Amino acid sequence: MKTIIAAYSRDLQGSRITLRSALHSLSAATTPPQAQLRSCIQLFSIIQWIFSFLLMGLLALVVFILLFFTHFWPISAMYFSWVLLDWETPETGGRRSEWVRSWSVWNYFRDYFPIQLVKTHNLPPGRNYIIGSHPHGILCIGAFCNFVTESTGFSQKFPGIRPHLATLAGNFRLPILREYLMSGGLCPVNQKSIEYTLSQKGRGNAVIIVVGGAAESLSCEPGVTTLILSRRRGFVRLALEHGADLVPSFSFGETDLYHQVNFSEGSFLRAAQCKFQKMFGFAPCFFYGRGLTPNSKGFLPYPRPITTVSKVVCSQFPPQMSLNYMFSLPRIFVFVDVL
Repeated sequence: MKTIIAAYSRDLQGSRITLRSALHSLSAATTPPQAQLRSCIQLFSIIQWIFSFLLMGLLALVVFILLFFTHFWPISAMYFSWVLLDWETPETGGRRSEWVRSWSVWNYFRDYFPIQLVKTHNLPPGRNYIIGSHPHGILCIGAFCNFVTESTGFSQKFPGIRPHLATLAGNFRLPILREYLMSGGLCPVNQKSIEYTLSQKGRGNAVIIVVGGAAESLSCEPGVTTLILSRRRGFVRLALEHGADLVPSFSFGETDLYHQVNFSEGSFLRAAQCKFQKMFGFAPCFFYGRGLTPNSKGFLPYPRPITTVSKVVCSQFPPQMSLNYMFSLPRIFVFVDVL
């Protein structure tokens, strides 16, 4: 207000400054800097992602159930009828949307950390691939950003390759969430879905499997990377059966995004976590990150960089490959690249 009064006084004294310019100056003074505004948008992009993947499906399910007891019950009836008719779609190719994968919000999501995808080899579009993603971390943020969105330039780096990130099949049973996941190219992490992608959708497909799975998230902590490869050889067998190339992918920094309350091996609580994970497919982790302000605690990941590196380690499997070689192949996934 003092700015306006001063400007008005100078205008009366013959100054060229007008009341309109004073108002413009006052507006500019109260507008947050561009960097601060960008930071706020980045924070919003993370919040919407957390909400989408942790709450969207459950909230939609509750809403549709409640609608059955109102005058709007036909909406729920029609949607659930559609889901029954569309039940097999997630396992038979899904409904990919390049428009959703290219949303501008994913660029802000990428820049929040930031996340980058490093290319070390070409992936010829005339073949299919199984990409083993490591480590799982708490929420697989690196894998999501690189393979479900175009924010890190996957299609530009690997032209002609269509990535399909595999996730829990139970996610595709939740209303609305299933449509959202399919639009990003995600598919259920089961044999039927992976075999369909590798055998029925032509060439140029890449199925991304987070090999360690939910069990690996229980050992996630900053500065430490624990990989679970023992008895995780099914993806190698699928690659052999369908002639797909194996491509390991490692996201450096994935385990630094959250702190977690880790229970020691053999303890009652750790056993309960493992039992829950075997029953429901995901592990109940007690984790925390930052809150809405930098120094607070909450469920948002810390803004720490993630660098994802992919490297072809086995191409064009010979048909006479022995069983012993197949079982030793996962050891190749323990690698170190000097960037």
